[in-house]
Parts: sequence; C-alpha cells; structure tokens
Amino acid sequence: MTIIDRPDYRPFPDPAKPRSLTWPVMDPVRADGHYVKDIVLNFEHLADGEGIPLHRHTGEEVLIIDEGEAEAFLGDETRLVGPGAVIFVPPGTPHGFRNASGAVVRLHAYFREHVVGTQIDGRPASLDDFRLITDAWANSR
Repeated sequence: MTIIDRPDYRPFPDPAKPRSLTWPVMDPVRADGHYVKDIVLNFEHLADGEGIPLHRHTGEEVLIIDEGEAEAFLGDETRLVGPGAVIFVPPGTPHGFRNASGAVVRLHAYFREHVVGTQIDGRPASLDDFRLITDAWANSR
C-alpha cells in the first residue's frame, strides 16, 4: 500500500505556462509487483490566462474541476465549467482548457494507464506544440 500525504506541485515543463503547476501521481513500482500499475492522476493549478491546449490521448481520461471556472473544449463543444464538473473524454477526442476566470483553476485528471499517450494532429505531442497553441490562446484574449 502506498500513501502519498504531501503534494509535490512543480512548474509545467512548458515555459508558456510560467505560473501554472502540475503534480502527476502514480504508485511507485515495487520489486514484489504489489502496486497499482494502471492508474495515473494528474493534479493541476492553472493560472489565469493559461491553459491546456487542444490535444488527444490514446486512452480514456476523466477530468474533475475542483476550484475556479474554465472554458472546456471537448470535441466540437465549448462550455464554461466550474467546481464539481466531471468531464469524460473518450480516446482520441480533442480536448483542452483555458482559464479566463481571473483566479487559479484547480483540476485533476484520471488516466487508466501509466503511459498517457498525448497526441496533437495525430502524432506524439512535443513541448513546441503546447507552446504554439498556448501562445495562440493568449493572443486571442
């Protein structure tokens, strides 16, 4: 059994989101094989004006908004979502967020696999992809 009782938020690896934080969590691998193998949680604090660009995953994802309001993009739909919203994302569905609330948006994501295959335009996503899309969002405000 693993209990993680202290969050370890770190800056996103993308310099286009300098004020946002992320904390990916998975059960550490154990030599005896007794650990949770196929679940990843990702906790995020999105700063005002920053967001998660449109992207896809090879597997399913569930997103939960814990605090704040954000524009959610899911397939062809755009909606304002707030605390308690739960978003189910089927594999291959484009989705993303933009925080336009004036405050931090806190959310977390649940993935049913250790490898979260993120794709943009049908290929594995790079930091440059996220940077370009985030810049475009910032310029559209």
